[in-house]
Parts: sequence; C-alpha cells; structure tokens
Amino acid sequence: MPLDKKTLLDAVKEAKTQSGEKKFNQSVELILDIKEIDMKSPEGRIQQVIELPHATGKPNKILVVASGELALKAKQAKADKVMERAELDGLAGKKKELRKLANNFDVFLSEAPLMPSVGRIFGPVLGPRGKLPVPVPPNADIAGLIVKHRKTVLVRMRNQPIIQCPVGTEDMKEEELVDNIQAVLRVLEGKLKRGLKNVKFAFIKTSMGKPVKIKP
Repeated sequence: MPLDKKTLLDAVKEAKTQSGEKKFNQSVELILDIKEIDMKSPEGRIQQVIELPHATGKPNKILVVASGELALKAKQAKADKVMERAELDGLAGKKKELRKLANNFDVFLSEAPLMPSVGRIFGPVLGPRGKLPVPVPPNADIAGLIVKHRKTVLVRMRNQPIIQCPVGTEDMKEEELVDNIQAVLRVLEGKLKRGLKNVKFAFIKTSMGKPVKIKP
C-alpha cells in the first residue's frame, strides 16, 4: 500500500473524472480492505479521531455543552449549537430528540464537569455512532478546539475488516485531498500490526462515483 504522493494523486484525479456532473459538492472517501486481522482483538476495533491538515467543503457541525463563561466563549467562536446545563437535563430520556441531535451534529465537546451528565444522557445515542463526547477543561481555548474539530474525521472498523472515511470534498485541490489521505494512512500505519502491509486493497471514491483502486 503506497503512501507516495504521485500514486495517490493519480487515483484522486481518476476518482474525480469518474464522479460525473452532480448539482452538489460530493464527498471524497478513502476505502480500505484490511487483511490478516483478528476482528476480536483490539486491533480489529479501531476507533480513532484524526485531525486532517486541510478543512473540507463540509466542515463538521459542532455541539458544545458548557456553562457560564465557556458557553459564552463557545457562542462567540461560532459553535453550531451551545447547550447549557438546564437544556441538557431537560433532554434526559427524550430518545427521539437525542437521536436527532446525534445525527445532526458531527462532534460533541463537553465542559469536563458536565461530562458525567453528558455521558448519562447522550451516551446511549452517541456510543453506537462513534461520536463520543470530548472533555474540555473549563479554562480551555474553546475557539481553537472548535477550529481543530471542524476538520476531524472518525476512522473506525466495526464487525468487518473495512475502513471507510471521508477525506474531503470534490471542490478541494487534488494536492489537499492527497495530504488528507496521507494523514489518515499515517495514523493507520501505527495502528495495524503490519502497518500498511495489512491493507489488501485501497480505493478512492466520490459520493456518486465509481471506486478507483489505488495502484501501487
């Protein structure tokens, strides 16, 4: 499985030509077929949040659970939604509303002292989606964290030896997409027992396009 720029660039260019004309900004995905892996071992349950070098055309939507000054700073930093304690407590047991929030937002940041409540109320809907809340100290640079988490992706393997994750959008420069792909591959290289030798096949695909194999 190659990490070199030219090989990845060729695959990205071909995937873009295969995507066809669409009226929306398609996502670009990296799909990996993993071999020689024990799905019951920790290695078979990869779940990792990776910060990409380049923001995509579809930045993550962020919900911040916070109180007082941190809530105010999160609003000033343009978090997509800021939820204070009273609203959080009011959601307890409201499965339909919780599911809607879990689907509508990509990243959940929680002020550390509120984490037990967030875990209890949101845990059942966030856990299965792999969107575990990120604890934030009350004195944290929330604006910086929001910028960082706008461009994170969740890489996880569940039940099957397949990893599928977005690495950008069609309107991005091809070199930026390659940088993002390399960032994901570098993290996986450290997570898999044999590094990228555990990758049987790798593909690049746009939302509506055909998968294009990355040829070593």
